[in-house]
This record gives sequence, C-alpha cells and structure tokens, in this order.
Amino acid sequence: MPAGVTGGHHPSPPGNRPLLAALAISQTIGYGALYYAFAVLLVPIATELHTSTTAVTGAFTASVLASAVLAVPVGRLLDRRGGRALMTFGSLLGTVLLVAWSQVDQLWQLYAVQIGIGAAGAASLYEAAFAVIIAWHQPQQRSSALLALTVVAGFASTIFLPLTGWLVDQHGWRSTLLILAAIHALTAPLHAIAVRSPPQQGPHAAVREGDSGVRATRAALADRGFWLLAAGFTAHTAAISAYTVLLIAALIAWGHPPAFAATIAGLLGVLSVAGRLITTGLQRRYRTTTITAVVFAIQAVAALLLPAAGADATTTIVAVVGFGLGFGVATIAKPVILAERYDTRRYATLAGILVAPMTLAKAGAPLAAAALHATTNSYTPVLAAIAGCCTVAAIAIAACSRPAERP
Repeated sequence: MPAGVTGGHHPSPPGNRPLLAALAISQTIGYGALYYAFAVLLVPIATELHTSTTAVTGAFTASVLASAVLAVPVGRLLDRRGGRALMTFGSLLGTVLLVAWSQVDQLWQLYAVQIGIGAAGAASLYEAAFAVIIAWHQPQQRSSALLALTVVAGFASTIFLPLTGWLVDQHGWRSTLLILAAIHALTAPLHAIAVRSPPQQGPHAAVREGDSGVRATRAALADRGFWLLAAGFTAHTAAISAYTVLLIAALIAWGHPPAFAATIAGLLGVLSVAGRLITTGLQRRYRTTTITAVVFAIQAVAALLLPAAGADATTTIVAVVGFGLGFGVATIAKPVILAERYDTRRYATLAGILVAPMTLAKAGAPLAAAALHATTNSYTPVLAAIAGCCTVAAIAIAACSRPAERP
C-alpha cells in the first residue's frame, strides 16, 4: 500500500453529536434554499424577466459548473484550515446572494448570482460537511454519522419545495427569496459555533504536516484505484442525472397517465433514503465497495427493464423501485470508501478531485440524454445508455475492492 494510501495514519476523535445535529440542520436549509427552491422559482422568474425557461435554467447550470470548478481548491482549504471559517463564509455568502437574487431584473444578473451561489454551495454544503464528519468520527462510526446527516438533509426537497411554492403564491418570488434568505441566515452561526477542529488536530496541524501531506495526496493520485473510483462515481452520477430528468416524460410517452408518472417519480426521494439505510446496515458484514457495486449493477438491470415494461404499471413500479434504491447510495459510499482507502488528513482534497468530474456529469448528462432522444425519437436508447453507465460504475467500483498496492 503506497505511503499515504491508508485511512489509519492517526486516531480519529470519538465523534460529536452536537456537530452532527448542527450540520444536519444546516444542510437541510442550505439545499432547500440554494438548490431546490430554483425549480419552483423558474417559471415566475422567466415570466418577469421576459425570457425563456431554458435561458433561466442555464443560470442553474452555471451554478453547478461553478461548484465543479471550485471543488478542488475548496477541498485543499478544508484540509489545510478545517471547515469552520470556510463553511461559515459559504453560509454568509449564500444568504447575501439570496437577497441579491431577489433584486435581479436582467438575465446576466441572474447568471452572476447563480455562479456565486455555486461557490457558496461548494464551501458550505455536502462535500464540506462530509470532510468535517470524516475528521470527527472513528472509522466504525462514519457510516452511521453520514447516514444520519444525509437522511435528515434528504428531506430538504420535501420541506422546501412546497414551502417555496406556498410562499410564491402568497408573496411573489422576490419576497419569497428574502424569506428564504432569512431562514438561510441561521446556517452561518451553526457553522461558526459547531464546526471546530477535532481534538487531535490543532488549528495549524494541517500546516505543520508540510511535505507529508503533499506526499499523501500524490500517493493517492498514483493509485489506480483512485481513478477507478473517479470513473465509477462519475458514470453513476451521469446515469442518475439523466434518469431523474427524463423519467416522467418517458413514462408518459409509454402510455402512463401524467399523475401516475409524477407519483412514481416522487418515490425516488423515499427510495434514496431506503437505499442508504440498507447500505449502511450491510456495511457491518460486507465491504462498502462490494455493496455499492452490487447496487449499481441492480440499477443497470432496472434501467433496461423500464422500457421493456411499456405501459404495464406493475413492472414499471418494480423497475423504478430497483433503480431508485441506488439513488442515494453513492452519496454515503464515496466518503466512506475514500476514508477507508486513503489518508483522512487529505480527504477533502481527494474528494474535491472526484467531485469535479461528477458535477460536470451531473450538468451535462441531461443534455446528452435529450440529444439522444431527439436523434432516435425513442427513450429506449437513452435507458440503454443509462444502464451502460451503471454497468461501468459497478465494474469500476468492484475493481476497487482490492486494497491499493505498494509501488
């Protein structure tokens, strides 16, 4: 095993329940206000700015791309300085930008605000929170801590989509954003108070590591398994992103009523939580890489089953459930696998390197899926491509079950 390619270089602290609770609340609010609210605000903003929903959606894509560009530098900052200052700054920036968003009256201003929100999210949302949790918990506690965080934050859409819709109906989209900004302002003190350096790490511990930290990162990047992880999780992200966007349209095209299609699509959020619970339970007996690879393979089969089901409701439900169980698995599997395989003092840097192509795939896959459908005039090739991505992901993650070899 290469130097630095291990998660056991130093003891982890025993955990911090107040920290976990604070992060669960901040992530729920952060994703609800900065991410999910956009879908509700899309049409009202397009109408008032006298532009198309496609043009407004492009601003959201710009936000996603901005977070991808910043993933690596943010990861390095997290490793060197910890999460407290960075996450607090990200929360403050997000609050300010929500206020600025409420005042836009031109399309370029919306794009500027969304790019800033992408930066705020990179500094304050999941990846930063995962880095803090990895640093604060022992290996045997990490899965349950990550599960607790993602289960609570998984309700962000359940809470904020209807809340944002009601606020828009009652007060209009500009006032809604000001109210969301007031709610989001709560995340900054949560991060400032709860996020601190773990006991075994002084405030300048990362700085004192010097060349050893650089060597640890280089050793991980020289590991073939790291790039297999990158390929696997990127392919899976592309599959999830494309599936989410096209599912309802595909079901309607195959003859299902719109209400049925929307209800089935709504199951994905619940199924993602169920998948995380199952994965965390199985981690007591099996390797995380093995569980993840099996789940991805099941998703590949489920994606191929969906077009074969046609208008048959029962088979369609089985196919969607099979795919939906893997929706949230990568979210908790990626940090656990990285922490098990590599030096946790460089977790955030390595996670940032993985997240960059994953975020690009998340932004680009729906466009590629739409282009493939337009070319073939069928959703079957699109589902076949999604199945192919899941198969690639399963093979790549399974190949990482072996420990890294010493050069």
